[in-house]
Amino acid sequence: MNKTAQARSPSLPAASKPRSGGRILVDGLRAHGVERVFCVPGESYLDVLDALVDNPSIDVIVTKHEGAAANMAEADGKLTGRPGICFVTRGPGATHASCGAHIAQQDSTPMILFIGQVAREQRGREAFQEVEYRQMFAPLAKWVEEIDDVRRIPEILARAFTVATSGRPGPVVLSLPEDVLGDMAEVADLPRYQPVNAAPSPADGVALSALLVRAERPLVIAGGANWSEAAAADLRDFAQAWNLPVAAAFRRQDIFDNRHPNYAGHMSLGINPGLAQRIRDADLVLAIGTRLGDITTDGYTHLTPPRSQQTLVHMHADANELGRVYQPTLALHTSIAAGAALLASMTPPAKASWAGWTAAAHQDYLAFTEPPAPAAAATGVDMGAVVAHLNQVLPDDAIITNGAGNYAIWVHRFYQYRQPRTELAPTCGAMGYGFPAAIAASRRHPERTVVCFAGDGCFLMYPQELATAVQYGIPLIVIVVNNGMYGTIRMHQEKRFPGRISATQLQGPDFVALAKSFGAYGELVETTDAFAAAFERARASNKPALLELRVDAKQITPAMRLA
Repeated sequence: MNKTAQARSPSLPAASKPRSGGRILVDGLRAHGVERVFCVPGESYLDVLDALVDNPSIDVIVTKHEGAAANMAEADGKLTGRPGICFVTRGPGATHASCGAHIAQQDSTPMILFIGQVAREQRGREAFQEVEYRQMFAPLAKWVEEIDDVRRIPEILARAFTVATSGRPGPVVLSLPEDVLGDMAEVADLPRYQPVNAAPSPADGVALSALLVRAERPLVIAGGANWSEAAAADLRDFAQAWNLPVAAAFRRQDIFDNRHPNYAGHMSLGINPGLAQRIRDADLVLAIGTRLGDITTDGYTHLTPPRSQQTLVHMHADANELGRVYQPTLALHTSIAAGAALLASMTPPAKASWAGWTAAAHQDYLAFTEPPAPAAAATGVDMGAVVAHLNQVLPDDAIITNGAGNYAIWVHRFYQYRQPRTELAPTCGAMGYGFPAAIAASRRHPERTVVCFAGDGCFLMYPQELATAVQYGIPLIVIVVNNGMYGTIRMHQEKRFPGRISATQLQGPDFVALAKSFGAYGELVETTDAFAAAFERARASNKPALLELRVDAKQITPAMRLA
């Protein structure tokens, strides 16, 4: 677009004076509503760092590892529904951050990863830290682009925000050659992005109602990303009006209040056997937002592709997801918000025939969430009692985070999530996620209680981020569940190769001393009775706090011991 056309366009602000590419980019971030960025600095994007000095409204969180920065950005995207923003340098910085991009891709989280790149004149020569990011990130992102013209920064930035938030949300990766960031141009910023999403038709509601009223054992599965409070309320009103049981897809438990009488449980690793049977016995499944992946469906066995024995109604934001694995009886291409609004508008039958079915589903769930008594030979802290205590004392808006490991089974089974966007847990099973996610959550919502659960191996992925938490005064609480091993792998190892331990033992540090060395609060908990008081001391410290729980290494799940 030439300068004359720019001046005549009523939708674009006029470009006032030449700016560097770095400044154009940062001004564009502000125009698109960005409030916070996570980064590890690099010389490849110095012009961006310089422009951030003059944009104090953008909170800059400097982490100690690019993987942690990307995880924090991903968690921020989960919490807001807007793209989490991460900046890293080229080469090693980008490869470290790729873990966060993979989480965002599998978890359907809006995120934009900006990567410094070598200068254009050096491209293709395997220059210092040069990587071809279009190839590297192609399977990990919705869109990957390199900006090779400073004048196109507003255009490409606007498209990045739109792509990251439209349809099924996900990550976008933008490569920034350092000479482009230093180039000067007179170019206008673009207006704030607008997500583009599908909506159902009135006919879709008629068709769904007809299928529901013919069902005898219907079941709702709620999953996917970007459930706002309004969408979650619409789902609740629909389930309540129709008296339908609602199960949560893997690590999406916060979509539906777990205390509600229509809640049926969580489709996860270590699923309630009663819920698993209920899914198989259902004659109609309404899947909302979820991709119906292998963990949610227990290896595609609860519902078998390509056409399940249950009548399947599949609602999803991405048309490409509908019919990809399962051929549904009714496919509804719609965003979460529009789909939930349609459900809430539907008129239920005068009397449904499945009231007993729904009540029994909730009773099965309640029975499954009662922590079992510790085994006679058990030692150390009982995780069931720990999570049950937190379930009683934490406020409804508390944010719970975790990474990957068997310790998370206790959290998902015994904690009751009550509000949307209070569960930060990677569906892709990334170790180390929980602690960076907790930092991002507490920075986003400093008034709320944030508790991170991490195994000893999980926490040791990013322990250096204690420095970040202390630097920014972030009063989260991390509970390190220490059993001295990589528990999940040891469990599978013991099943396949009994007694043959290889590579699963873990020698950790003194976690309390480690926390204190960073200036955080630290305390060791060795008995169940000592936990409640220790937790209150950690919360009262008003500092980043770490509680190390010594647990029985043989108690590998709530119901399974290694022996």
